[in-house]
Amino acid sequence: MIFLVRSIIVAGALVSLASLATACTAGPAAVHAISSGARTGAAVSAHPRATAVKPAPKPKPTPKPATPHVTVSRVRMADGVLVTVAAFRGPVRYVLHNGSSDPGYAAAVKGVVAGYAIGSAERRHLLAAFNGGFKLGVGAGGYEQEGHVISPLLRGYASLIIDRSGRARIVLWGYGAPGPGEAVYSVRQNLQLLVEHGKATPAASDWYAWGATLGGGEYVARSAVGEDAAGDLLFAGSMSASPEDLAQALAERGARIGMELDINPEWVQLDVAAKPGGPLTAEVPGQYRPADQYLWGWSRDFFAVLAD
Repeated sequence: MIFLVRSIIVAGALVSLASLATACTAGPAAVHAISSGARTGAAVSAHPRATAVKPAPKPKPTPKPATPHVTVSRVRMADGVLVTVAAFRGPVRYVLHNGSSDPGYAAAVKGVVAGYAIGSAERRHLLAAFNGGFKLGVGAGGYEQEGHVISPLLRGYASLIIDRSGRARIVLWGYGAPGPGEAVYSVRQNLQLLVEHGKATPAASDWYAWGATLGGGEYVARSAVGEDAAGDLLFAGSMSASPEDLAQALAERGARIGMELDINPEWVQLDVAAKPGGPLTAEVPGQYRPADQYLWGWSRDFFAVLAD
């Protein structure tokens, strides 16, 4: 009888040792499960629940660098006028050129580099070129080129400012411009604003306020330039349009601010290359001057758009 009791005690001890060994192998969770199972009679698993491993996040693709380019579109206005709008996108820079007769000698004598023709160094980067503003003698605003003030800049006039890096913006001179520490390099002023806060200004509907026209009519060759929210410039031109047509066309293409440039058929011009340094195409239907006019030279100031 004593032997039987001892056998039972030994057998029980062996079972307890086996359970303890299993618990030590399985870890604390299994120990708790074994303990609970012993009390409730539930099935016990010695393996902990597997934990799902989240896949490592894929790295975001590196954005492709912006490519300098020009997009050209045609906008049909409510009055039937067709306006050409060119947007200059990507890393581009702008150069204001002196015309051979206007500003002419007044700028040349001060040593400006960008003269009446686009040189070979610029030609390799040339994306587009477009006309400037009114003759300086009519008093439509001032003119500064490469740090040389040729005609005094006037407060309250619409101004296209180019800084020393070649970046451009449109502002109302004297109202937040020039900005603190702004490296102003060239400025072309021309009348008042044509577009403001993304809309045609009230003055845009008064075509008499936007320069004398050939034949005294409202619908003549006109050009303008605007700036959108991204800071890109847009040129608008037509061989027969009102000032309001240009303002509306610029606003529809996203311009937040804009100003009129030159008017009348001899002066309105936009030439565009499909790639930097490529062949130029005259983009305003019916424009008088050939696409290579600014390469040979021109009598009035104009802007070159270069791939940066």
